[in-house]
Amino acid sequence: MEMYSVRLLVQDFGACFRFYRDVIGLAPVWGDEAGPYADFPAGDETMISLFSRDLMAEAVGTTDLPSAAREQDRFVVVLQVDDVDAVHKRLAEKGADFVNGPKDYPAWTIRAAHLRDPDGNLLELFSPLARQQWTEEVEQKDPQTVIQG
Repeated sequence: MEMYSVRLLVQDFGACFRFYRDVIGLAPVWGDEAGPYADFPAGDETMISLFSRDLMAEAVGTTDLPSAAREQDRFVVVLQVDDVDAVHKRLAEKGADFVNGPKDYPAWTIRAAHLRDPDGNLLELFSPLARQQWTEEVEQKDPQTVIQG
């Protein structure tokens, strides 16, 4: 398992994108102001990622809460693993509190499972999907900007 990113779940994607690009000075390697996702290198192999809070709420089943509700997640710690299904099974056997099991997210180019730590913080475990499993929209993006796992 290795740290991939801290993903900030944002409401005003364009403003946050411009902040990290123009104010902080990080150069995006994936995404643009239109969103809903962007990666900014923030060290050796680690990213600060931005993602639409509403889309993450769909993934983890919290869409019944208002987007600005205090209970809505504001970030997710993202860990890349070799085999998300095997890690899910191993952690579930140890009593991990999974929000959902492994699922393909072709628009995100990953297979992921989501869980919470004892304080309720959201974590994502993911493995990259094979390129042929990506959505057509993602596949059509400039291949130089696509992060490959």
